[in-house]
Amino acid sequence: MTAESRDANGKPPLVKICGIKEETTLRGMAGLRVDYIGFVFAKSRRQVTPERAAQLREASRSVAMAGGQPPLTVGVFVNPTLEQLEQTLAVVPLDAVQLHGDETPEFAREVRERLNVDVWRALPVQDEDDPSAGAAHLETYAGAVSTVLLDTAGGGTGRTFRWDVIPAYRRAAASSGLRLFVAGGLSPDNADELVAAYRPDGVDISSGVETDGAKDNGKIAAFVERVNNA
Repeated sequence: MTAESRDANGKPPLVKICGIKEETTLRGMAGLRVDYIGFVFAKSRRQVTPERAAQLREASRSVAMAGGQPPLTVGVFVNPTLEQLEQTLAVVPLDAVQLHGDETPEFAREVRERLNVDVWRALPVQDEDDPSAGAAHLETYAGAVSTVLLDTAGGGTGRTFRWDVIPAYRRAAASSGLRLFVAGGLSPDNADELVAAYRPDGVDISSGVETDGAKDNGKIAAFVERVNNA
């Protein structure tokens, strides 16, 4: 792996596999370098209930990833209320809450402070967007979230956005003390290109490691390998 494709600590980007619904998917990831798994609570074909997420989280505790530890858990929400988040966290103790709607920096900060949970903010990127304006919007989340995730507008589309905007967002994230993850249309076929060229802090994938709408452990392993060896 080239130095350019590693982060400041000499490690490849963090990996998040989102849209987990089955224990077999978790068992198949044993030994892989997967840092986060994601549960979708928003309306989606990948949606799970808090009770089901709690079962999956418990199952994940016995799955050792490459570092010998189980993956951290992230819940994906779209425009939730504080009460909805509180109720969900009472059922399944997530490590992070990912806000994927129109949530403001003020709301994100309130979630973090009142619920004592790590908060991520997904930001949609459209091809016609001005990256400098997008980067300025990212900066408004400094101090409110730990991580900003760039995704194709609409989310879950399986399409990439214009990767040439990533450097502007990366600079803004670094200056704001935020981690930058990239999602949207990633797959085992393009992961190495993204990592080598743009060096995000993390990558997030869902549909790109599915076959006929179900998670494919062969594709997950291939994706992780590509990210590691970019």
